[in-house]
Amino acid sequence: MISLNSNSQTGFFFNGANKNRQQVNFKLINNLIVIPLEINGKRLSFILDTGVNKTILFNLSENDSIGLLNTSKIELRGLGTGEPVSAIISKKNTFKLKYLISRNETIYVILKDYFDLSSKMGTTIHGIIGYNLLKDFIVEVNYKSKKINFYNPKTYKYKKCKKCETTPFMFYRKKPFIKAKVSLDTIGNKFIDALLLVDFGGSDAMWLFENSKEEIKTPKRFFNDILGEGLSGPIYGNRSRVSKFKLGRFEIEKPTVSFLDSASTHNARDLKQRNGSIGGGILKRFKVWIDYPNNKFTFKKNGSFKNDFNYNMSGLDVIYNGKELVKEKNITNISDAYGQRPNEKNSISFVTTYSFNFKHSYKIKHVVENSPAFYAGLLKDDVIIKINGKLAHDITIGDINQMFQEKDKKKIKITVKRNGVLMKFEFRLHKSV
Repeated sequence: MISLNSNSQTGFFFNGANKNRQQVNFKLINNLIVIPLEINGKRLSFILDTGVNKTILFNLSENDSIGLLNTSKIELRGLGTGEPVSAIISKKNTFKLKYLISRNETIYVILKDYFDLSSKMGTTIHGIIGYNLLKDFIVEVNYKSKKINFYNPKTYKYKKCKKCETTPFMFYRKKPFIKAKVSLDTIGNKFIDALLLVDFGGSDAMWLFENSKEEIKTPKRFFNDILGEGLSGPIYGNRSRVSKFKLGRFEIEKPTVSFLDSASTHNARDLKQRNGSIGGGILKRFKVWIDYPNNKFTFKKNGSFKNDFNYNMSGLDVIYNGKELVKEKNITNISDAYGQRPNEKNSISFVTTYSFNFKHSYKIKHVVENSPAFYAGLLKDDVIIKINGKLAHDITIGDINQMFQEKDKKKIKITVKRNGVLMKFEFRLHKSV
């Protein structure tokens, strides 16, 4: 990184009274860590992502103007099957995360939101940040408390922890890779070694690259799906499970896994030895210390370690659809003549007025072919009104995704609006793998 002058400090540093520790709260949405990052004085929402070596901004509106400095045009390529995308590179920007600050940051601005993360997460996401924020600290991520501690590596001392597993990692293009073991039903009960990217910006449990090793093949039971969106378009592949995943002493039973298609695998494997990645579906089961200065991770399992891994079993890909005007009843409770506290027996409810409020709305982006929702008759662009008795504007997109992952054969009753007409559908979740 280039200094502004011979006396300026490069990278992030502590700017508050405490020069050894800074704590930041985060939101956990779809297994992804969302932090409040200020860029040139404007507060934005960024995903913390160890899988990126550049800070990328991809969702700016007129209200989010940040006055980017020293700009020029470039092209970027990512996962997906499309062409490289146009972007702007901007240098010497000021970044601030609570009392952590850097005054010489480079940011890549993608002129179109190819990721569509905001609609999928139900809240505005402006960009992703990884290496530049993490490289100068020891970072403790506590998924349970939703807090991140940034420590000064010169003063931080690890506590003795018999229940922890520390593993070294190698850097390639400023991304961390660890060695782990996986067991696939195609090769019996034996474990095979795998070199995996530790990807805090991936919501899935695990990705594997077909034929990156002779033994790594899609398991016997799988289904085809859209795995996500990349810079270069949709990412396709097969979803399945591995029999076991082993990280040091920690052994995880039947985690879900996605096998990328050949085009996405080719774009992702800039490191030829790479066999895949582990993401938030596994990482959230631990407290994790990210130690870039010393090239190591430390893992300590938390209370969710043994929770089941589940897919979306509906076949619906639901996204945020902006806000709509909702008519709501204002109900007044009248107590009995003795002035007792109102309840169902001694009170009468009157609808005295109505109010109109803007509430969030959701719609169906994709319906997976041959899925329960597909056979029920649901279609792309159906606007969701109600799911299992709950009005859509009273729940979050996370609540909806949770409903679709709860258990095999769970009944889903859904009301949608299609071309202005209310329609009711019913189906049961189906566990394919």
